Amino acid sequence: MNANSNDLNSIYDDLPELGDDFFQQADLRRGDDLIRPGRPKAETIKQPVTIRLDAPIVDYFKSTGKGWQTRLNDALNQWIKEHAKA
Repeated sequence: MNANSNDLNSIYDDLPELGDDFFQQADLRRGDDLIRPGRPKAETIKQPVTIRLDAPIVDYFKSTGKGWQTRLNDALNQWIKEHAKA
């Protein structure tokens, strides 16, 4: 090795070791874009509630498959549009 490579090795020896905490807090980027983990934020925020419905209503919407809660929400929105006071 020549003198220059020894100088580089001594610089790298002085660097701190990067632990798991560093990588858990690091930002993930693709090019200049910051990649956020998790589900993207919805345009409209939905409020979680507990509601008691008749069994046939729940059974009907569940029988329509995945996304039944969204369809139930849409049906309630449609009812509001049809019955809202002008």
